Amino acid sequence: MKFKLDENLPAEIKVDLNAAGHEADTVVDEGLGGASDSQILSQANTEGRVLLTMDKGIADVRTYPPEQFSGIVLLRPTTQGRSATLSFVRRHLPKLLASDLAGRLVIVSDSGIRVR
Repeated sequence: MKFKLDENLPAEIKVDLNAAGHEADTVVDEGLGGASDSQILSQANTEGRVLLTMDKGIADVRTYPPEQFSGIVLLRPTTQGRSATLSFVRRHLPKLLASDLAGRLVIVSDSGIRVR
């Protein structure tokens, strides 16, 4: 799979995804830091990438219908901070990578993974 990491996620996740055989880039790498949600989603979709983010606004299915995108994954750790976020993502990554993400909004929290 191909992924785009939003700027609110640790860059180490890109390394983890690449090591697992996936292609990943970051919003920052592409000079999209500070870009609007619609710009980021549009770029991810153009590239056929699933967007990984912690931005709740992107999970608004009325504004961003999941079926119109390559996939949106909203990560919702209970504890913020770089180390806690990285640990949270690494804990859920295997199950997430085994999921069909195309055209879906996937919400990952400590209670599990929900697909819309």
